[in-house]
Amino acid sequence: MKKTLSFSAVAVAFALAAPAWADVSLLNVSYDVMRDFYKDYNPAFQKAYKARTGETVTIQQSHGGSSKQALSVVNGLEADVITMNQASDIDLLADKGLVPANWQTRLANRSAPFTSVTVFIVRKGNPKGVRDWNDLVKPGVQVIIPNPKTTGNGRYTYLAAWGFSKTQPGGSDARARDYVARLFRNVPVLDAGGRAATTTFMQRQIGDVLVTFENEAEMIAREFGRGSFELVYPSATVLVEPPVSVVDKVVDKKGSRKVAEEYLKYLWSPEGQTIAAQNYLRPQDKAVAQKFNGQFPPVKTFTVEGVFGSWRAAMKTHFADGGVFDQIYTKK
Repeated sequence: MKKTLSFSAVAVAFALAAPAWADVSLLNVSYDVMRDFYKDYNPAFQKAYKARTGETVTIQQSHGGSSKQALSVVNGLEADVITMNQASDIDLLADKGLVPANWQTRLANRSAPFTSVTVFIVRKGNPKGVRDWNDLVKPGVQVIIPNPKTTGNGRYTYLAAWGFSKTQPGGSDARARDYVARLFRNVPVLDAGGRAATTTFMQRQIGDVLVTFENEAEMIAREFGRGSFELVYPSATVLVEPPVSVVDKVVDKKGSRKVAEEYLKYLWSPEGQTIAAQNYLRPQDKAVAQKFNGQFPPVKTFTVEGVFGSWRAAMKTHFADGGVFDQIYTKK
């Protein structure tokens, strides 16, 4: 007499015989001016990962002001990876036990796959004659900067302005404080993020200068046309180092560590670095950087660590409640 396997037994047998492939979902919590980069990068990673492993990866994105995004993860948003524009935002996750304290050592280049610089966007013809940081404090010059309390874009601008003033001949913290206070008196509104500041400047036509990341200037050119503004590189500016990390507590809970780590490592691949350069992010890979050499003018830069000691020191002194920014900024 023949024995007949039940449907459930057949299903179990088939499952055991089938390849151990499974669809995986990742959430990348990022800052707002990186929308365009990840729109290009995600499909490239998905294609490469599927070709190598047979697995399909679904990637969801969340964008907003950098520090607000980090706080959302602290408050329960289950990000598999976090891709911020400053180390302090991932340090916040480390302080809450979501990532280890040594997160910055787990990938190359202190976990920053590319860099950028802070630049000026001015109206066509540069009617206010803005050439360097000192021009931003002239009477009648309106400067558009997102809120340094909640956005990395605004924070980098604040630190760049302070660092420029302090590193000039005769510079000091007292002189830098006075300069930054005068700069923010010329800021008519503090937007919630870098992309919101772009909207204020380009669509609402408020302000004479937008201070933003170099790669955001290319996004503006693509959306509004290259003849609608001019790009000004100051004589010195801060080096922007956007770091990335898996969120250990989340990936270990979800079982997504392997693909999350591969997702970040691929940022350093030739394809990932090329996509970065195509989105006007300065690649870390020297060979890729050489191919795009004409796209990135040489710029004199200083680092946050070099001027302020560390991101943690800068955050405590300048952006904590009651810190220097709160002391010097007068709400409009």
